[in-house]
Amino acid sequence: MKQKKIHFSIWYFIVAMGVLMLFQYFFLAQQQATISYSEFKALVREGRVEDLLIARDSIRGKLSPGAAETLAKMRAGEKDKTAVAQLAKEKTFYSVRMEDPDLIKELEANRIKFTAQPEMTWLTTLLSWVVPIFIFVAIWGYFLRRMRTGAEGGFMAIGKSKAKVYVEDETKITFEDVAGVDEAVEELKEVIEFLRNPARFQSLGGKIPKGVLLVGPPGTGKTLLAKAVAGEAKVPFLSLSGSSFVEMFVGVGAARVRDLFAQAEEKAPCIIFIDEIDALGKARGISPVSGVDEREQTLTQLLSELDGFDTKKGVIIMAATNRPEILDQALLRAGRFDRHVLVDRPDLKGREAILKVHVRKVKIAPDVDVKVISARTVGMVGADLANVVNEAALLAARNNKSQVEMSDFEEAIDRVMAGLEKKSRLITRKEKEIVACHEAGHALVAMSLPQADPVHRVSIIPRGIAALGYMLQLPTEDRYLMTKSELMDKITVLLGGRGSEEINFKEVSTGAQNDLLKAADIARSMVTEYGMSEALGPLTFGRERRPLFLDVMLPQSKEYSEETARQIDDEVRKLINSCYERAKEILTEKKEKLDMLSKLLLEKEVVEGEELKRLVA
Repeated sequence: MKQKKIHFSIWYFIVAMGVLMLFQYFFLAQQQATISYSEFKALVREGRVEDLLIARDSIRGKLSPGAAETLAKMRAGEKDKTAVAQLAKEKTFYSVRMEDPDLIKELEANRIKFTAQPEMTWLTTLLSWVVPIFIFVAIWGYFLRRMRTGAEGGFMAIGKSKAKVYVEDETKITFEDVAGVDEAVEELKEVIEFLRNPARFQSLGGKIPKGVLLVGPPGTGKTLLAKAVAGEAKVPFLSLSGSSFVEMFVGVGAARVRDLFAQAEEKAPCIIFIDEIDALGKARGISPVSGVDEREQTLTQLLSELDGFDTKKGVIIMAATNRPEILDQALLRAGRFDRHVLVDRPDLKGREAILKVHVRKVKIAPDVDVKVISARTVGMVGADLANVVNEAALLAARNNKSQVEMSDFEEAIDRVMAGLEKKSRLITRKEKEIVACHEAGHALVAMSLPQADPVHRVSIIPRGIAALGYMLQLPTEDRYLMTKSELMDKITVLLGGRGSEEINFKEVSTGAQNDLLKAADIARSMVTEYGMSEALGPLTFGRERRPLFLDVMLPQSKEYSEETARQIDDEVRKLINSCYERAKEILTEKKEKLDMLSKLLLEKEVVEGEELKRLVA
């Protein structure tokens, strides 16, 4: 049986001191009366006191018989009768001494025994020093213990690793819980085999890679894959993030790295997993602060540990990042993180497999088609698909359904992609007509162009933060390349909403702001990155500084002249104008169908793809 630890608390000491003081006051202290100096002198003259102890500032002594009655008579005028009655029970008294040169003569004249109290004794001196020191030591010991046993080891354990250790029975994740990343699973099976049977590789002289770097966009399942490797190999799993190494104190990160590898050697064979290693392994020398900062010291210690430990002990290091381009090259060289495993966005079959994993614990209706859901979720990663399944289950529960139906999944996908419906948002009739015309223009242009993605739904129900309506297109297959004509069609579809507003209302609104932004980005990329401009030729302008797996753009260095910049602007403007005129031509030719679709949207608010096809046909 595990013995329970007893923790010291400062409150225990305070309560004990209070109990001792109360016990002394009520049980050990003698009954004592406090009298004034004039009352004391009156008692001296009548001989009612004895055995006096005279100190420098006080006088203590015993009350002789009849003293209490004398004091009661002297205080007969007081309102507090209880205090007067209490005097009869007192045996000793206390009084504050005053400067009185005749006191000794009066005491001798009345034959009252008295002694002088020494000003300080050795015991008093000792207690005056020992007691405060004892209290200070007790308080200091309490706080010292709190620092040692506080959260995550406390201040005294600041150099200890913050890795969470999952033993074999705690991981409970295998490759059955991972889907859509078959290539990555195959790459990692060799690591599992080494952890299970290292003698098989060592007998042939082979060396397992020291480090495995999982690279991919956020949400693709890198951490889940690392846990699955530990679960399949049935070994301990030490997990922590790259940011947990770095602290404000110099040298703490390096100490934690050393402690991490020391723990790993004790638990070998095991897996060390460092999530978001880009927080720790960023390339050195790019910090604006002069000298070597704390993060670089930690990285240097990690590189040293990677070179120092022996893989024969069965310690495998895995790390994950979505920013591989900023990692230090010394971290990626052979002998360290020399095996890179791509965990990319899943394709159509991968999304279907991921959805099957997530719907295991959900009661789904017979009408749910996982293939249709996977086709509708192009570009989503594993975390997005898990969110879709969870949203569908919540919607079904909110509507008191016994099973999750296909309509719940459809609404969940719309909620994840376009945002929450804003049914309470009130818009005027004029604005609603403009939105209906705008979305109808998008849909009609998309259905008129041969290389545009099929239209799945058109809606004028406000969603998200600023979307007053949306037109949803679903590609028939996953695409990895796009031609110039396909990009032109995409720009034309984006500009179809603004064109329909200009045709119907002879003016444009602010609703096309996001469409113009996307169209301009595509057109500029065609000119500056893809070399699709006839005037400028097959050239790229400016180095691209786009992260590999993040949809953000970093500031680019301008490596061309002002004349070239003017030509780039002209070409972008020419592409946008040509696509805009093309969209207006299509909408002018199909003006009747544009009006019919706008009216239908005003009536129904949502029009599905099949109904759109019948209307246009």
